[in-house]
Amino acid sequence: MPGNSRSFWIPTGVVSLSLTLILLAAGETYARVQQVQQDDVERKFASAMQLHQSGDIEGAIKGYQSILTTHPERVDVRSNLGAALSRLGRYEEAIEQYKKALPLSGGNPSIRFNLALAYYKAAWFDEAAKELSTFLGTGPQGTPQMQSATLLLADCEVRLGEYKKVIELLSPLENSSGDNRTIAYLLGSALISDGQISRGQMLIDRVFRGEDTAEARLLIGSILLLADDGNGAIKELERAIQLNPKLPALRSWYGRALMRMGDAEKAKSIFKAELADNPTDFDANLYLGILLKRDRQYDDCLNYLTQAARLRPRESYARYQLASLYAATGKAKEAQPLLEGVVKEFPDFVEAHVLLASVYYRLDRKPDGDREREIVQKLNTQQQAKQPGSQPGNSKDPSKPPTEP
Repeated sequence: MPGNSRSFWIPTGVVSLSLTLILLAAGETYARVQQVQQDDVERKFASAMQLHQSGDIEGAIKGYQSILTTHPERVDVRSNLGAALSRLGRYEEAIEQYKKALPLSGGNPSIRFNLALAYYKAAWFDEAAKELSTFLGTGPQGTPQMQSATLLLADCEVRLGEYKKVIELLSPLENSSGDNRTIAYLLGSALISDGQISRGQMLIDRVFRGEDTAEARLLIGSILLLADDGNGAIKELERAIQLNPKLPALRSWYGRALMRMGDAEKAKSIFKAELADNPTDFDANLYLGILLKRDRQYDDCLNYLTQAARLRPRESYARYQLASLYAATGKAKEAQPLLEGVVKEFPDFVEAHVLLASVYYRLDRKPDGDREREIVQKLNTQQQAKQPGSQPGNSKDPSKPPTEP
């Protein structure tokens, strides 16, 4: 498994409703001009902005791009283009624009924040955390963006497994924030993941337990699932479904809880229901694909795992699962680059090395296969030394996440 298994397996597609609201409030901003000069470029810029504000994002993008072909130094135009691209979910393109605009603007804090937010929405949490940390150190103090940046940074660190950083960042705000739902959710998640389960659950209970809403039940259920209380999570999530079955991400969490408790058939139906309403839900695609792969329903499985990998191209677990499907269906050449990318990013991911060795042997690349087998033996020996009583070569089923679903 990867060196930090819990951070690796926390699903990147699921964000608490409170944090989602923060994201909406902290959306990418675009430049506004107070007085439009009557030259051709400014008229084009004003027209593109009008399209942007009216919701014609594709039209706005074409307008901004047209200006940049002759005026590539226009920071305001490039920043607006980034915001428009992000609005359509084209995060990698938005990131490219913000990265070009940032040095041209002299490190403008708003552009840096927008870059961090685009990284976050693309699930590039390491890059987002770095930009958010820089923003917090250089941005304007006391602004709403600063609070949003703090919470987004905390969520990035939770997802990266840096729980102590989250606790250090948010603990000073615990008493002064009253019953702030987002702080309670993030700090509670970090405390539970850091082994401080009682304190984490106490915090979550204090803020959410008395509130009988679908949102509160979802947050409590997700925390319980991370704390490995599958039965408790199911109880909370079922109550949330009674209150609001259409709440975003709710059925994905419920399906994962059902998987944890071994009810695969019901989990599949729940994931399918979520995808009927939201075909781009990452977790529903990923875990439904995993379940179908276990059932050897390879044709259906391919669609879901391919979609998951497309939605989150940096999500190594999605790529690993897609590679394992390719390997199971005799497509070793397709599996090879995916697995090579995964083991490069997570060199201690034993199951990926095991599968990569098998793929190399199928491709008649015996020296490479032998090398991967040696890596597996070395990693198993290291794990055995850290965990007395474990047996070398006794890795978990590679189709199962170490700490999730």
